[in-house]
Amino acid sequence: MNKLTLFFIVLAITTDSFISKTQQSKPIIRIGLIADIQYADVESRGTRYYRNSLKKLRECVNDLNKQKVQFSLNLGDVIDRNPKDLDSVLSILKGLKKRIYTTTGNHDYHGITDNQFLYEKLDMPAEYYSFKQKDWLFIMLNTNEVASYANIAGTWKEKELTAMVDSIKQAKGVNAQEYNGGISSRQLQWLDNLLAKAQAKRHKVLIFSHHPLDFSRGFTALNSQEILKVIAKYSCIKALFAGHHHSGDFGYHSTIPCITLEGMVETSDKNAYGILEIYSNGFEVKGVGRTKSYKFQIGSN
Repeated sequence: MNKLTLFFIVLAITTDSFISKTQQSKPIIRIGLIADIQYADVESRGTRYYRNSLKKLRECVNDLNKQKVQFSLNLGDVIDRNPKDLDSVLSILKGLKKRIYTTTGNHDYHGITDNQFLYEKLDMPAEYYSFKQKDWLFIMLNTNEVASYANIAGTWKEKELTAMVDSIKQAKGVNAQEYNGGISSRQLQWLDNLLAKAQAKRHKVLIFSHHPLDFSRGFTALNSQEILKVIAKYSCIKALFAGHHHSGDFGYHSTIPCITLEGMVETSDKNAYGILEIYSNGFEVKGVGRTKSYKFQIGSN
């Protein structure tokens, strides 16, 4: 028996073992996943059906309530271009029976001159933050903190943005786009400190952001490489989740799954959201509509 054949046999056994165990037990945590609602009261453009997002969101909220998720996560781009549209979306999200945690998307800043107003409107406890459920830590990065659209002109963050863009251009990268942003040096240090504490306490960690940190070429955060260098130091991180790239994407950064969720705004009638189920030995994304499904095993830190 050659090594390749043995590898696939072991993979099949471990996958079957995970599926068998998860089918026999209830998830420890059930979470709703939403990305890129991007509602606007305007005509459709290309594959983006802005007005249709409200109907899809109502269906999503009703289903997440029926599925009895313990909370939901919204990965940004609640609206497309006008702050006046926020209330239309938020009134539907208020129908969720359990709390929703949000991070912003680049489109959410359109027409906003006071970032704090936006964070309060979206019920965000801070510009970036974390929270804990059982022995899992959920980190909500803000990859729009340092961006041309994020009201940073004349602040210390403007210099950091210039440095990020210059670095990308020198490396002949493709993600120095006006719709991409990054995290500041302060947020990066906050992340490093938070992960060190989580590792010491043997917590398992999931990181969520609007911009992908890997794959999704051209759509990644401006300083994704610096963020990934910090992430690489810690074995407690079990997955990275993002939105922004509406077609969705997937890959492994080293051994860490990187899941880019499909955008709800795309197509006239197909919805896109998911349910994340966490088990003692793994986790599963159950996609609805265009959102893909995945299963993963996890080891100890």
